[in-house]
Amino acid sequence: MTETNTNHLSWDEWDELHNPPPAVTDFDRVVERAVSRRGFLGGILAMGSAAAAMGTLGNLMSSTSAQAQEAASRFAFKPIPIATDNTVHVPEGYSWKPLAKWGQPLFSTASDIDPMKGVSLENSDKVFGENTDGMELFVIGEHQVIAVNHEYVNNETNLPHAPEGMPQSLDDVKILQNMQGVTVMEVTEGADGWQIVVDSPFNRRIHHNTPMKLSGPAAGSDLVKTAADPNGVDCLGTFNNCGAGKTPWGTYLTCEENFNGYFGTTNAEFKLPDDYKRYGIVAETRYGYEKFDERFDVAKNPNEPRRAGYVVEIDPSDASSTPIKRTALGRIKHENAAVAVARDGRVVVYMGDDERGEFLYKYVSNGIYVPGGDTSKLLDEGTLYVAKFSDEGTGEWLALTPETTGMKADEIAVFTRQAASKVGATTMDRPEWVAINPVAIEAYCCLTNNSNRAVMKDGKMRTNAGGDVMDVNAVNPRAGNEYGQIVRWYPDAEDHTSTTFKWDLFAMAGNPVVHKDAYAGSSNINEGNMFNSPDGMMFDSTGLVWIQTDGEDSNEGDFAGQGNNQMLAGDPVTGRIERFMTGPKGSEVTGLTWSADKRTMFAGIQHPDAPFPDGEGKLPRSTIVAIKKDDNAKIG
Repeated sequence: MTETNTNHLSWDEWDELHNPPPAVTDFDRVVERAVSRRGFLGGILAMGSAAAAMGTLGNLMSSTSAQAQEAASRFAFKPIPIATDNTVHVPEGYSWKPLAKWGQPLFSTASDIDPMKGVSLENSDKVFGENTDGMELFVIGEHQVIAVNHEYVNNETNLPHAPEGMPQSLDDVKILQNMQGVTVMEVTEGADGWQIVVDSPFNRRIHHNTPMKLSGPAAGSDLVKTAADPNGVDCLGTFNNCGAGKTPWGTYLTCEENFNGYFGTTNAEFKLPDDYKRYGIVAETRYGYEKFDERFDVAKNPNEPRRAGYVVEIDPSDASSTPIKRTALGRIKHENAAVAVARDGRVVVYMGDDERGEFLYKYVSNGIYVPGGDTSKLLDEGTLYVAKFSDEGTGEWLALTPETTGMKADEIAVFTRQAASKVGATTMDRPEWVAINPVAIEAYCCLTNNSNRAVMKDGKMRTNAGGDVMDVNAVNPRAGNEYGQIVRWYPDAEDHTSTTFKWDLFAMAGNPVVHKDAYAGSSNINEGNMFNSPDGMMFDSTGLVWIQTDGEDSNEGDFAGQGNNQMLAGDPVTGRIERFMTGPKGSEVTGLTWSADKRTMFAGIQHPDAPFPDGEGKLPRSTIVAIKKDDNAKIG
């Protein structure tokens, strides 16, 4: 094992380094398929959307003159230009202030982060965690409570005493473990703007050692039993919490994404189980937990990684409640969980698996949601599906059941990627956030990028970790896709439980200044609104879709003129997209929610490079910012 420091790498770069994707050798077959579709794809790209292939371009880009005028008025801001500096920018007539910063106390017994010493072990579970991501606001009586994820930590700044930020003791490990997970906090607006309500009874930190329960098909399975939990139902911690979701009954869904980076071993003789490869679990980790906390040593606890990678349900109204890992929703690198109630009352959850060439999923409950009724089994008992897209603009949801996969129910829940491969799902360009339109029966998914799509290496085409081909297709129409796209689907019969759908591409990100071909983007992308790597996505109550980016901000080469990562607003009716916000250099803009009165928008700034938001000489701090109109009008 090497001791190389890889903390500077993104999670995707870390996976790429340790798990280079395999290749397929049937090159002639791949080329033949791509060539046979060249005319079809060329037509799609020339029109800027897969809608052209199925005669629905008008649905994407046209409207009556009255609709167009109404849509124009929906953009209640003047679009802003790109930025390349170290702060946040919003349109004229809007202002922003920090709400919560990494290391800020949630309780009066804690103190703010010390830039020289970091956060003490005693304070590390009493302060706002690092690298904010998905979040939701809940109205609980007269209180407003935000639940927000903390995806990962930067070792060097949390452990400034440790060489290259690598833990030197179990106490160091616990500091890193405590600074990740979820914060639940009450917030209130006063004369000085929005603030955390310190010592609120709702305030809580949920981290890598918080007791949790496994529920659903994997609960009690031999696949998740450990020496510490021989019954396979009591687990500890939630990991790499990325996007989020909100249930109709008022609970928070936090999503475990790149959990693989926490589990490893110092035992060079240990042979990793075969299923580890599909999820990117390797011997060397970026945190070094396994050196001091044997729960993370897979040689001693090979089932422990199989207890991570789920959607976790949290009750924000009760700080003493036990979070529940809902294994029926599958074990993948979950981005977020978008929830809808279908017309018959069943609960539908859409989910993306954020890795190159992985899949888009849907869960449909067996039971019916009844307000005020028992919801305990709605996310445990149901059917998990995976999407298959056709080049003709239609698609189907393929059920993952023992009959379709040849796997047992607990195996499907734990080895979900393998089950999806068995039924022939469509490999996607990193499915990230899914968003459901509240005023139309349609859903969207950000396909952020895929530099490996239809790319050859050593004379072979690259595949996902399971060997599934990543050739060009209509929904993923560009080889070496650096820019990403947003796919939209319409459930048949306007029913989210339907197993068939129609689809188009709402937008293909690109650079029309640098490129004049497919890589310029779709027709609703121009020099004034261009972006790359759509990632976060949420609808507001009026039906505008807000798009957040996490991509290349070099502002050079293929990305010239795109500036820092940003947040844009999109109109589903006209296809119009305009830039609303830009983040500091090096940051990802991620996570979005609104105050109860819709007069404040809360957005997350993750991993800024430069001192933010406190200015020169201070630490770069992941931060939630509160954005308001200067006239206090509604913005969501």
